[in-house]
Amino acid sequence: MYDILIIGSGPAGMTAAIYAKRANLNVVLFEKGAPGGQVVSTAEVENYPGFKKTSGYEVATNMFEHVLSLGIQVKFEEVIEVLDLVTHKVVKTTDSVYETKTVLITTGAVPRTLGVKNEENFTYNGISWCAICDGPLYKDKKIVVVGGGNSAVEESIYLSSLASHVTVVQNLPHLTADLKSQEILRNKENVEIIYDAKVIEFLGDFNLEGVKVLKQDKEILIPCDGVFEYIGLRPVTDMFKNLGILNDYGYVKVNSKMETSVKGIYAAGDVCEKQIRQIVTAVNDGAIAVQNILKYLEQ
Repeated sequence: MYDILIIGSGPAGMTAAIYAKRANLNVVLFEKGAPGGQVVSTAEVENYPGFKKTSGYEVATNMFEHVLSLGIQVKFEEVIEVLDLVTHKVVKTTDSVYETKTVLITTGAVPRTLGVKNEENFTYNGISWCAICDGPLYKDKKIVVVGGGNSAVEESIYLSSLASHVTVVQNLPHLTADLKSQEILRNKENVEIIYDAKVIEFLGDFNLEGVKVLKQDKEILIPCDGVFEYIGLRPVTDMFKNLGILNDYGYVKVNSKMETSVKGIYAAGDVCEKQIRQIVTAVNDGAIAVQNILKYLEQ
């Protein structure tokens, strides 16, 4: 039986794995995709201490190399269910079943979609959620970015260095990103911001040709070659619904010790009900969770 099974290899999960291994715990880190979580798709990182300016991919890669250097066991399997048997926990994956004393949920969150007409037709074929992954495809082309928060504004800044023109569509009368990022974006000559507007349809036959936007009951057609959506996140928690630890929005409810209402089950990072979702807060959560898991195991 394992001491701890960590589900998800974003910054919170990898930090927790490092702390757990250094505490001599029998630990396994599960990941169904690429290690790093949302960090991998972040073009530039300028607010993580020790790195004046770097890419999310580099941060994620360095973290994962640290994990591997310690000999931490990583299983690339998708977790489909977690059972609480009181004396221990059972983690079911698509490949096997594992028994453990504790579970740490670090599955993070994924981008939300608009759910409007023709969106599915152009998903990953004109519509993207990763500027660093797909931005180079639109060099010297026209791009629309949907959203006005930190992710939308920061990625728009990056995309403006590639695209001939970037149109930012925000459904509020103002941007909600930090002021410094807003200032940088507004100073870009090839960037236009449309406020109080929402995308209602994607246009095109085989290739994306534009978006239809509704602003003050008036429809506006914006020709473009690609769209990047940054309208918030959806927690990856469907496999934990049976545990009764989620809030109304699907995020895991935890206390200051990263404990859920089920003894022996913890959560850390973006998957949690919290105020700020950043690399630094995820790393913080992972460290706190393992310290409290150690105390739990000593009981």
